[in-house]
Parts: sequence; C-alpha cells; structure tokens
Amino acid sequence: MPKIRSMTAFARQELQSELAVFTWEIKSVNHRYLELGFRLPEKLRQLEPQLRNKLRQTLTRGKVEISLRTEELTPENAELRIDEVLLQQLLQANEKIEHILGASKPIASIDLLRWPGVLASGKADISDLESGALSSFDTLLNMFVETREREGAELEQMIVQRIHKVIDFVAVFRHKLPEIVMLYREKLHSRLMQILEKHSAKVDQDRLEQELVIFAQKVDIEEELERLETHCKEVLRLLKDGGAIGRQLDFLMQELNREANTTGSKSANAEQSQAVIDLKVCIEQMREQIQNIE
Repeated sequence: MPKIRSMTAFARQELQSELAVFTWEIKSVNHRYLELGFRLPEKLRQLEPQLRNKLRQTLTRGKVEISLRTEELTPENAELRIDEVLLQQLLQANEKIEHILGASKPIASIDLLRWPGVLASGKADISDLESGALSSFDTLLNMFVETREREGAELEQMIVQRIHKVIDFVAVFRHKLPEIVMLYREKLHSRLMQILEKHSAKVDQDRLEQELVIFAQKVDIEEELERLETHCKEVLRLLKDGGAIGRQLDFLMQELNREANTTGSKSANAEQSQAVIDLKVCIEQMREQIQNIE
C-alpha cells in the first residue's frame, strides 16, 4: 500500500567508491506541481535527463533541488601524464606575450603544471564516473523518500486526530439540536406572554406555532452535519489508501470549511457560534498541514 509523503524533506549522502567521492544533497518544499532543479559538475551535466526521469517516476509534487559534488580519486598505481601538445601551446603563447610586452620572465615549471589539463593523473574515465554517480543517486533517492514518508506519517496522525474532533462536533450537535429548538420555543413563548400580559391580549397559538416552524427551518443544520460527516469519512478513506492525495485532501478541506460557514450562519445561540468557531479553527489547522502533503 502506498504511503503518505510530506513534500518538505532533506537528505544528504556521501558515498566513496574506488573512483571518486560523491556528495549528494536533495531538499524539497511544498509546491503545486513537481519542479526540479539541478546543480551538477560540468563533466556530469549529461546525467540530468536520467536523473529527472528517476525523480518523475518516484515523486509527483514539490519543488526539489538536487546538487552533486565529486572528488575524483587517483588510483595508487596510476601514472602522471603530461599533455605535451598543450604545454607547447602555453610556451608559445608566453613567447608572444613577452614579445608584445618587451619583457622576459622565466615561467616556473610548477605554474605550468597547475594549468588545467597539462597534468593528467590517470583518473577514472567519464563513463565510470557516470555509473558511480547514478548508483550513489539511487541510494540518496531511497533515503529521501523514506524521510518524506516518515514526515508524512506524522502529518497523517495530526489530521486523523483533528478529523475525529470534527466527527465529535457533528455528534454533539445532532444530540443538542432538539434541545436548541425547545429552548428557543420556551424563550419565544415567555417573551410573547410578557408582551401579551402587558397589553392584556391573548396568545395566538397558531401564530406561535408558525414562528416556531420558521425558526426550526432556519436553524436546521442536519444537512450540513450529514455533509460534514461524509467529508470526514472520505478524508479517513484517502488517508487509509495513501499515495499522492494532497490535492484531494485540499479540496475536501474547502468543502468542510463551506459547511462550517453555513452551520455558523444558522447558529441559534452563543454556544453554537463558539463551537462553530472551534470547528473552523480545527479545519484550518488541517488545511495548513495538508499543504505539505504530496
């Protein structure tokens, strides 16, 4: 079963082979799509398409930055070689400069040896380096995915806890809704009796019942509660199935928030209004966490 992953993660791996030391770093933050950026040594730049393919087969979302540093190792039995052609070109160039400047200054041998490419040390050829880099990248990618999955498991736990709070909210209000209507009925009846006694008038029971029916319709949140419950069940189902569910969860948070707003607009007393505020805070906390889920 696929696991839930966080989009925010970091991994670093240094691997040494007989050829070189490969130091990889990979980090990612949340992003609507998958965006990849690479910093590779010039001689290994041609590996980028293969690396992109590996990442696209593994990841679906996140802004990901990948960097590689290499330090080639010289085999113990390798012989130093001098590029005589390049050395002669450097000497000729130096003679031209001396002629132009009208000055002559001997070049130290060590300065010539420091010129890039003059001294070769028998290091690994490019194909061997590519193979080592790709192999070490696979190790890094596995580590990176494991990190995202660990953080994803923590996010899942937070969301499950808050979803159950929403489910508890639905259960409490289903239980309290008849009481809310009854209390309003008593309150409305008491006010009407006070007014009628003051003006020596009689209670119009039919009108009173009509007012109560209208109020009951205004405060009826059963449909909202049912939709809240349905959305919560869908969130739990997605979390159980795992995988790249970030976008789906984000949509469900929007739907939960919409039902919470409607429920708040039908609040009949301060207690219900405060409960709806707590509900919206809980949904917003989930939404913030879900922004990090792949």
